[in-house]
Amino acid sequence: MSEVVAILSALGYLGLLFGVAWFAEYRQRRRKSIIASPYVYALSMAVYCTAWTYYGSVGRASTNGMEFVAIYVGSTIMCALFVPVLGRIIRICNTLRITSLADLISTRYGKNFSVAIAVTVFCVLGIIPYIALQLKAITVSFDVLTGGSSSNLPINGLLSDSTFWTTVVLALFIMLYGNRSIDSTERHEGLVAAVAFESIIKLVAFVAVGLFVTYGLFNGAEDLFSQALKDERLQPLFTLDNSGSYAPWMGQVVLAAMSLIFLPRQFQVSVIENLDQRHLAKATWMFPLYLLVINLFVLPIAFGGMLLLGDSVPHDVYVLALPLHFDHAWLGLFIFIGGFSAATSMIMVETIALTTMVSNNLVMPALLSARDFKVTKSEKLSSTILNVRRISIVVILGLAFIYEKTIAQHATLVSIGLISFVAVAQFAPAVFGGLIWKGGSQRGAMAGLCTGFVLWVFTLVVPSLSDAGLIGRGVMTDGLFGLWWLKPYAFLGLEGLDPVTHGFFWSTLLNLAVYVVVSLQSERSAREIYYGELFVDAYKHGRTNDASAVWRGTAYVPDLRSLLANFIPTERADRALNQFARRNNIVLAGNGTADPRLVTYVERVLSGIIGSASARIMVASVVKEEELGMDEVFDILRGSQQLIVLNKELRQHGEELDRLTQELRKVNDELRRSDELKDEFLYTVTHELRTPLTSIRALSEILHDNPALGADERQQFLVTVTRETERLTRLIEQVLDLEKFESGKQKLEMEQVRVTDLIDEAVDGMGQLLREQRIELVRNVDGEIPPVVADRDRILQVLINLLSNAIKFSAPQKGRIQVFASIQDERVRVSVRDNGHGVEPALRELIFEKFFQVRKRAARSPVGSGLGLAISKKIIDLHGGTIRVESDDRAGAEFTFTLPLRGVGVPTTDSDAAA
Repeated sequence: MSEVVAILSALGYLGLLFGVAWFAEYRQRRRKSIIASPYVYALSMAVYCTAWTYYGSVGRASTNGMEFVAIYVGSTIMCALFVPVLGRIIRICNTLRITSLADLISTRYGKNFSVAIAVTVFCVLGIIPYIALQLKAITVSFDVLTGGSSSNLPINGLLSDSTFWTTVVLALFIMLYGNRSIDSTERHEGLVAAVAFESIIKLVAFVAVGLFVTYGLFNGAEDLFSQALKDERLQPLFTLDNSGSYAPWMGQVVLAAMSLIFLPRQFQVSVIENLDQRHLAKATWMFPLYLLVINLFVLPIAFGGMLLLGDSVPHDVYVLALPLHFDHAWLGLFIFIGGFSAATSMIMVETIALTTMVSNNLVMPALLSARDFKVTKSEKLSSTILNVRRISIVVILGLAFIYEKTIAQHATLVSIGLISFVAVAQFAPAVFGGLIWKGGSQRGAMAGLCTGFVLWVFTLVVPSLSDAGLIGRGVMTDGLFGLWWLKPYAFLGLEGLDPVTHGFFWSTLLNLAVYVVVSLQSERSAREIYYGELFVDAYKHGRTNDASAVWRGTAYVPDLRSLLANFIPTERADRALNQFARRNNIVLAGNGTADPRLVTYVERVLSGIIGSASARIMVASVVKEEELGMDEVFDILRGSQQLIVLNKELRQHGEELDRLTQELRKVNDELRRSDELKDEFLYTVTHELRTPLTSIRALSEILHDNPALGADERQQFLVTVTRETERLTRLIEQVLDLEKFESGKQKLEMEQVRVTDLIDEAVDGMGQLLREQRIELVRNVDGEIPPVVADRDRILQVLINLLSNAIKFSAPQKGRIQVFASIQDERVRVSVRDNGHGVEPALRELIFEKFFQVRKRAARSPVGSGLGLAISKKIIDLHGGTIRVESDDRAGAEFTFTLPLRGVGVPTTDSDAAA
């Protein structure tokens, strides 16, 4: 493929990243963040998969087989500790406005300036090779894609180097979307969105080449692996470790677990860019899933490359060389873009993380300490800070470019990456120790870090310099100063380990040992004790510490206001101080002394802008601080804990009050509803009573005023009066029954009764009405139903109510009623089914409520008082049974009730059993 097409494609892809970043920041300005999602958070964490994963894993697998998996096994294991470990770190960083890994470690050990400098320097030294690895991957993949050397472009010299121009473009991108604010705690939404997008591209590209090799060049995985098994060169690669030693594999597992936390880019995306700590829960499984998918085709690609290309190309570039070798240029271009994504995303995030540390812990402290450095306007100082960071970006990428052109040419991608992993692993004792051990001291952390990095340089960096020809081979063969026990690959005479495991073992072991021993022998300052408590008991001390301050001395409000205004606009500084004062009941006297909490607050705000070390320098320049005693520190901590406990108790009381308020509101609504229903019930009952009374009075007056009425008419009027009197009596009895059931005064007369006899009696009682309406009634009753213990009259009342309702809602001459009775699950089951208009689904539960007919009074005339079913339900409930209705809409209804064979509250006797 031509170089022009490759270059334009890379530039076009970078332009696409600019678009993604711009869109993310546009949405942020409209308060519609696209990165406030656990999925985007997990994808941004996939910046862990760099060119090492994309190219180096295949190269590693083609020479060491399954050993490449160790890195991803270790990372997956660490994912299980995200919530307890990374969650605590995120909480601490949000509370104390920590901006970087160096800031975290220095803050833990009393905001010590020396620790911050050491961590920053060690980070830069350890990560520069890793950034160079990415630049090398871009260069090599570009050469493979174009079929030539990156130096064969039309212009000679530096300007003809594709790596140089890649470095320049990336520097511009980072300046635009990673260095736009002086507040280091401010999230880089554009950059995070671009990194998440790149994670998708590199995953799709790698899976695409895997599918191409497995199913395009071979007939599936079975065919590919069977051919590999027949090749003597590849047979050893199917074992976990073909050297017979598992030390390298185990060492890399532990190394990868540490790197997932301590690589600056991982700390940046996992901690600094975290918008919601709850996103960790989803990242705990999403990130390992991403690692699994992107590694599925590593072995197929490695074996396919060995079988088809052999050693004709570097094993690291099998991913790109295979599609190009078989004339799939456009697929090759897509694969190149995927590798370009893997490399550029790492470079961007890593550079931002290192730039923050260099600016806040090296350049700004030196600049702010200079006697002739004076600033009176925040705009000027903001511009200075941004320029310092921009220069830092150029310097860091420049050093990586130089390393790539000098040393990286003599090493594989994986070996370079592992060297950087060992470097960042040196932070583990200081960080993990600081999180779980209050006794860790600043001197112990500093001594451990220095010991670890000296050994890292000696056991891993010195050999790489020797391989590049920058130093002689004597130190490798004879040892430093000619001492045999000072050989880089056989330190203290330990042999048999691979170089990376050897260097990792000695550097980390002695780092930890020195940290513990020196800490035990050191006397900690009050500030160290204070921050040790905050880190170890991060959840115990709460999310914020506005109400406590580990500071004593003399400070004046105008000085603090002026200091803060040097870094942020005056209006914003005044607003921040006033809000803090109101929140903590602090009086901001015009020219008076400042509350210690205000001093701590100002320092914390500045920490988010220029880092803890620089913030300490700036605050010290305007206040007169006195050393705190141990008792005062513990008083502050106890006060903080008491305030947290009090706040927790108040929050619990508030929640309890809210719950009680909701319950009272619910009870009040129920009472109001009950009161309304009773009023409506009284209205309906009054109406029902008035109807028969009116009829009785009218007919009585007719009989009284017309003594000459004929016998037939007089008989007809008397029958009507009798019927209306019975109706009136029935209504009164229902109301009285309901009152007895509601008050609990109704007692059941329990005895053994046969349900079949009750059904016959109820049907006989309804016989005349059935004949008048010409309604058919069918009985389907099991004659073997044993007696049940029940109140005979009340069960009969239920049967009559159900039959009466069925007749009432059945059409005359077309009606058909069926009565069923059987035994099911040790219960008697009785059903009354009609072919009336049915019951609507929404009403099937409501019809058993005592005031249901009242709610349906919108109808022109309610059919009855609506008490029959409510009373029936009360009766069945008292018997320990159930009642329900089933209905096909407008196709009839079936009312069913069940009764237990032994009854409720009646002891079982021998006679019962016999029955």
